[in-house]
Amino acid sequence: MLGTGDVLIHPQVWQQAQADAAAEGKSGYDFEPMLASIAPDVRRADLAICEMESPLAPPEGPFEGWPTFSSPPQVLTALKQVGYDSCTTASNHSIDQGYTGVKRTLDEIDAAGLKHTGSARSAAEADTPLIITEPNGVRIAQLAYAFGFNGQSIPSSMPWLSNLTDIPKILAAAHRAKQAGADIVVLSMHWGTEYDTGTTALQRQQADELLASPDIDLILGDHPHVVEPAEKLHGKWVIFSMGNQLSRHADPVLVSREGAMPLFTFTETSPGHFAVTRAEVVPTLMQLAPKLRLVDLPRALADPSTSAADRTAYQTSVEHVKAIIDAMGAAQDGMTVG
Repeated sequence: MLGTGDVLIHPQVWQQAQADAAAEGKSGYDFEPMLASIAPDVRRADLAICEMESPLAPPEGPFEGWPTFSSPPQVLTALKQVGYDSCTTASNHSIDQGYTGVKRTLDEIDAAGLKHTGSARSAAEADTPLIITEPNGVRIAQLAYAFGFNGQSIPSSMPWLSNLTDIPKILAAAHRAKQAGADIVVLSMHWGTEYDTGTTALQRQQADELLASPDIDLILGDHPHVVEPAEKLHGKWVIFSMGNQLSRHADPVLVSREGAMPLFTFTETSPGHFAVTRAEVVPTLMQLAPKLRLVDLPRALADPSTSAADRTAYQTSVEHVKAIIDAMGAAQDGMTVG
């Protein structure tokens, strides 16, 4: 199972996609060249999960960046092509465009052939757990929750529109998913403090309480736009933040360009019980020039054509991501980076 961080479509990202399409003699937007380097890692996972941070616009736009996103849905074509299976949609930007934006986003994700969880078009949809049967027949449930919506409130008539973090509700949802036949429940949490490579007391408290439940098997964190540590609690993993996957902030500091793609191998250790038996992290970097490209760092370092200057920069980011991931003892518990 592969998790990845925020897909956050800033204007420079969609402008690069437009330029890449034009370079191929096509109109519109082509996001695949930006994502191409990670395709081998995404495709080797039986289940690959993206975090769709921003709501999606109609294909022809208009598009908006921060603070109220409305992004080109053409990114979904690329996500599907590189091998993703599903996307979480609970973020602080979930309701930037209201009910219309939520419905359009989910309609477009459906049309792209991807699964989704975290927001909903109806109460019935919100109450139906997302359970994906992967190629080996293992049934994996996905849940996603966000800490808030940038000061906006969910309409009282639509309490199901997007999932707001509530620990008892999360625990109840995880239990329902296991009762519905899920072998594994993976929980995505949109939490923490932006641009802080540490963790908050609230994140640690919530992770401890959630992983104490027998119904939750893994937590994937997002939102801070930087990588945060991983930790093993109650014999199970939490990665507090995977950082950004696709982005181009107005101030593109290095830490916001680095990402972590955790890959967890689950093994049936006793009948009906699965546990992580291998935990690895593939570090990534959003390269700004000459074109915006998401770089799979271990793959780039293994490529003899990588320049000496790039090799030095890439190795620096690998070591930086490794140090952050291990800040709470992940390496001692068996997680590898790179």
